[in-house]
Amino acid sequence: MAVKSLIEELPEIVKRGRKEYERIMQRLQSDNKMLLQTNEYVLPSKDVSGLFQGKIRQCCPPDSKEATCEADNWFNRLIYGDNIFAMQALLNGDPKTGLPSMRGAIDLIYIDPPFDSKADYRTQITLPNGDIEARPAVIDQFAYSDTWKDGTVSYLEMLYPRLMLMRDLLSDNGSIYVHIDWRIEHYLKVILDDIFGKTNFKNSIVWKRDTMRGAKAVANQYGRNHDVILYYSKSPDFIFNRQYIPYSEDYIKSMFTYKDEKGIYRLQPKGTRSAESMAEFEKQGRVVVSKTGVVNIKFYLDDMKGIALDDVWCDVSNVQGTSNENLNYATQKPEKLLERIIKASSNENSIVADFFGGSGTTATVAEKLGRRWITSDIGKPSCMIMRKRMIDNDAKPFLYHAIGDYQREAFMASHDSGMKRISDLARVVMNLYGAKPFIGDDVPANYGQMGRTLVIVDSPNKVTSAATINNAIKARESFMGGWNKVIVLGWNFSFDIAQKIQDMDKSQLEVLVIPPDLLDLLKKKDYRDLVESGRVRFSSLQYLTVKKPIVTKSITEPGKEDLTVELDNYVLLSPDVLPLDDKNKELVQNVIANNPLDLIEYWSIDPNYDGTTFRSVWQDYRENTANDGDALRVVHSAKITVEPVKNRKICIKAVDVFGFESQCVVEVK
Repeated sequence: MAVKSLIEELPEIVKRGRKEYERIMQRLQSDNKMLLQTNEYVLPSKDVSGLFQGKIRQCCPPDSKEATCEADNWFNRLIYGDNIFAMQALLNGDPKTGLPSMRGAIDLIYIDPPFDSKADYRTQITLPNGDIEARPAVIDQFAYSDTWKDGTVSYLEMLYPRLMLMRDLLSDNGSIYVHIDWRIEHYLKVILDDIFGKTNFKNSIVWKRDTMRGAKAVANQYGRNHDVILYYSKSPDFIFNRQYIPYSEDYIKSMFTYKDEKGIYRLQPKGTRSAESMAEFEKQGRVVVSKTGVVNIKFYLDDMKGIALDDVWCDVSNVQGTSNENLNYATQKPEKLLERIIKASSNENSIVADFFGGSGTTATVAEKLGRRWITSDIGKPSCMIMRKRMIDNDAKPFLYHAIGDYQREAFMASHDSGMKRISDLARVVMNLYGAKPFIGDDVPANYGQMGRTLVIVDSPNKVTSAATINNAIKARESFMGGWNKVIVLGWNFSFDIAQKIQDMDKSQLEVLVIPPDLLDLLKKKDYRDLVESGRVRFSSLQYLTVKKPIVTKSITEPGKEDLTVELDNYVLLSPDVLPLDDKNKELVQNVIANNPLDLIEYWSIDPNYDGTTFRSVWQDYRENTANDGDALRVVHSAKITVEPVKNRKICIKAVDVFGFESQCVVEVK
């Protein structure tokens, strides 16, 4: 059978995309709604002196009984997770986190979706004893493989329902900018015409990426040196603030050739201007009549805005290696590019969104320009960079979310092949662990047993959370009459799970990590060979410990207390189950053995933890050299001035260089 061309595929892509969108809309009306889980309420206050002694910014999370710091109770939001779920949660709204439905509330959406099907999304991590390369988290790998499994067709199918959701989120005055390159541009424009309407297409903006030098030479063709940004409005009545670029020096010298006490100016014939406007110019002393009787008007350079911006942008260079902006993030875009877009298509206090957040340029610029923002990304490295970037820029307090009860299976339920693949993988993992899968249509495909122990294999498309553990405990008590113990095997874990496990009876519950390189191993070897070799190892979760906090009377602020918190140890997963190639495992093992705290990427403190919302009032992270000048390590101790309380519950959260999160809670009386 002949392979269909993309032109022939487009109607089917649209049909399937609309069908998926309709399923999502039906789900929004059901009780099974996507919600946002608040991982962290960040009040930017980075460590600047090693033992930082500073005031806590007075701001309260939206679910607090106290007053919030925003007059309209708005909080900017960074969301970790698949954007198709993030947008569903935004459309739903959630009173608990102070989030109204965002339907029709966003004035500007800019997205820069990944468009290179051969891209290598490995992350280079620099440790004090050398560099390592880490593969993406399993959840990222699955999202990535789904996006490109059938090439451009899969990519467009991924985007279609997401673009439909973005249309729903846009206000009637809103606009969307879709940043894309030469591989997809023309096909995606047809998709956007279908969703937003051909009459709402405004511009195909050409951005010359490298203004400092020519494009890299390519054999037998012109060098490629531009991206395209497709610009659509939602309706004919949209926000647009015309932007201008300065005149060149040559233009000024050639055109503004006259000078008087008010400055330099050029002369321009009056043309067809009305008598009323000419009278005003006369009143201002700007009318000049030549010897030949030609009436001209003075236009002063200081009054001119510049040249009205067109749709070819050659004056914004890509982020250079030596730039202060450079975060070593492969797809990072320059702030000047987003500044132009945000100024043009939003007003102060408008909500600006980016659902492929990347390095966080959109949110960073929106913050600087007095806009409100929402950004999301499925990559943990991306979310870590964005969180640190916001703290570095002393942003307003913001919420860091994950997708609550992250059930991608619900999304995939209508994709029989996808569900079958996940089910088959669960049975393979079960066999590798040594458990026996249950057989039959009336039992979950990811359930198995080892004697009187129930074994549950979580999906690689799901974050194993405290809610997962609660469900596993219920299954231990009631499934098939009950079990002595339940073991949960997971791929990806939420920040709160370690604390949940520590509070459980270890004889009844165990949570183990499935090695993230298992998917690669299964591509190379039959799983039965792996069972025989015993090569696949399952590991316990990582955890953080701190020394006993010290509370003393504050010397600098009478009536208050100084709280000192010091890290003690970080126990990481075995290198065998980390997303590393063999050559990097030995280097990490050396760090684990000698300086495990060197693996901490970011840590933060909530000195008054309420058991629900983590309020991050102090932060330190690698690359923060304002404290000790060491870009490769965090400081291990912090001193914070706090209000006295009788019984204090302190929560400390840490994220390691691989994106694994841990938290511990200690009480001080």
